[in-house]
Amino acid sequence: MEKRTHMRHMIAAVCSFLLILGTSCERNETSMESKETSMTQSTSSSESSTDSIAKNFEGLKLTEPLKKEDEHNPLITQDYGADPFAMEYNGRLYVYMTQDVYMYDASGKLKENTYGAIDSLRCISTDDMVNWTDHGQIHVGGLKGVTSWARNSWAPAAVWKKINGKDRFFLYFGNSGGGIGVLSSDSPTGPFTDPIGKALITSQTPNCSGVLWMFDPAVLIDDDGKAYMYFGGGVPQGKEEHPMTARVIELGEDMISTVGEAVVIDAPFMFEDSGINKIGDTYYYSYCSNFSSRDGAKGPNIPDAGEIIYMTSKSPKGPWEYKGSILKNPGYFFGTGGNNHHSIAKFADRYYIFYHASLLQDALGVKGGYRSTNANEITVNPDGSLEPVKADKKGTTQIKYLNPYEEVSAATMSNNAGIKTVEEEKKKLNDPQIISVGDIDSGDWIKISGVDFGSNGAKNLIMQFASEKSGAVKICSDSLNGEAIAYAQIPATGNYSSTIDITTSVKNITGVHDIYFIFSGSGYRFRSWKFEAK
Repeated sequence: MEKRTHMRHMIAAVCSFLLILGTSCERNETSMESKETSMTQSTSSSESSTDSIAKNFEGLKLTEPLKKEDEHNPLITQDYGADPFAMEYNGRLYVYMTQDVYMYDASGKLKENTYGAIDSLRCISTDDMVNWTDHGQIHVGGLKGVTSWARNSWAPAAVWKKINGKDRFFLYFGNSGGGIGVLSSDSPTGPFTDPIGKALITSQTPNCSGVLWMFDPAVLIDDDGKAYMYFGGGVPQGKEEHPMTARVIELGEDMISTVGEAVVIDAPFMFEDSGINKIGDTYYYSYCSNFSSRDGAKGPNIPDAGEIIYMTSKSPKGPWEYKGSILKNPGYFFGTGGNNHHSIAKFADRYYIFYHASLLQDALGVKGGYRSTNANEITVNPDGSLEPVKADKKGTTQIKYLNPYEEVSAATMSNNAGIKTVEEEKKKLNDPQIISVGDIDSGDWIKISGVDFGSNGAKNLIMQFASEKSGAVKICSDSLNGEAIAYAQIPATGNYSSTIDITTSVKNITGVHDIYFIFSGSGYRFRSWKFEAK
């Protein structure tokens, strides 16, 4: 009781200090007993106060973005992400990716990405195909990892299923090429746990001894509730045209076990990267073609090296009929080639193909096979064939407007410059991970596309920050040099565990606009924002 009373006196003292500065502070009774302190500051909307804050932005040099204003590929530029797999859930599309990390030689020089240092995955999500929320990393191996046995985490696949009346989420990954593991959670973004404490699929799995690379899972839950995993890869000597290293196996009702033995998929020119979809009553198995010589190859539709090709069947286990190519190697479209990896997902009555390329590393002036995720719409023709995709930097179009009157994670954006996303320290191991916009310097910014303020418009903007140092933020509409609709001063809260809610008035804004948050100063993190309607 004495400790709680003492904390109240401390907060009262802070409030008094803020009042002297022309601000107000509200106590949060529940936060008194938590590690994280929360304060609310209402900034002055007077002309003199706004002019004072605006001076922070006079002559400010804006950070250059890594993609142009009209480009939506890659999906995010604050970090890498490869081998994408997309899953729809409850009106949102979640994309899980391999978290590429830089690799260095003994002298500290950046070297080619061999994927050996990768031990986490990354998840992003959207409901409009343009603004992506970064949910941070899913730590699989290493010191932060939820598994004790997996060294690597490559090429994830995700699916959800109602089990015992509750939605459960399952995330499958390759432990290098040596086996496939599974994580589970009550949420699409985690926290995830390791339900079996070992690999789900290995070379000892029935009828898998001939699979050279035991990785790259893709999972489908059929209309009858049965689930199937597709996986495998590698090219045995002398079997370039018919490697016979792709497999499909039924999963148990619990999604963390297998049923029976794996079935061989005779996928011509198979290399890696299994993908699976069901459209109507037809199953589509897609994969990446190998890089072996085509000399002596026979038959129509012989694929080029490293492109996405597909087959169809009327059964989840085949037999399969080869159809042809749907996505050429990234080098064909963007200049820099490499491996190719994809997934296809239906969302809001449209089909999209997700794939990786080297756009981000090229924009950064980096070489070495560090990959970032792109997306383009893919057309299913009336006869069921898949129209070959013309990959580009423009990417997808926005399919709905963003509602600014609901709380939005600051890690939601369509473009940015200079910032990174950071994981906030958890109080408890099983707490959901909070992601903030961090690594902020003067001139950095984030963009949110297609924000619908409605016919009445907004009167206030509430933003949450945590800070070691003070700074300022400017909010503009429609362009980086557009009209400033709000300014706010960001006071120092003392550390990143203490947050402050800043409320500032907004100039009249109605209808649909792109919104930019432009930052001045450094040493603070941006958690969330929300407009208040008139």
